[in-house]
Parts: sequence; structure tokens; C-alpha cells
Amino acid sequence: MAVDYSGLRSLTARELIAALTRDGFHYVRQKGSHQRYHHPDGRRVTVATDGAGDTFTIKTLRSMIESQAQWTEEDLKRLTLFR
Repeated sequence: MAVDYSGLRSLTARELIAALTRDGFHYVRQKGSHQRYHHPDGRRVTVATDGAGDTFTIKTLRSMIESQAQWTEEDLKRLTLFR
């Protein structure tokens, strides 16, 4: 099922990191502006934090949400990421 990204257009790095933490991811390391988060089940997410208040492009969000965190639309609702 495809995720509807219209409700996520203004997701900031701070909000995404908070959602990752709520979902069980933990901070592992940082190199430059890229922070790496790991989940106990093996999933890994890299968040480029150029500015905590900056929003992500849809292409970047799609990579972090679908490919890396492997979240579904139900997960996004559970993590209160939809506005």
C-alpha cells in the first residue's frame, strides 16, 4: 500500500527523530550532518540534519520512511506523523 505523503510535506528532522525514538530506534553515531539510528530488529535509518527545523523533500522522506524505516501508513498514523 502506497503512503500518502501529502500530510507529511512539512516534516522536520526533529519530528522524524522523535518518531524514530518512539518506534524503538536508537542513536548510534553521527558523521557530519548525517545521524544513524538502528532498531533492534536490524533496520537502519540515516537522517541528514542540516537544520533541526528544516523540512525534507518528498524524495528524501520516501527513502527514510519506506526503504529505511519500512513504515506503513498505519505506522505513520500510530506515530502521529500525519497532520
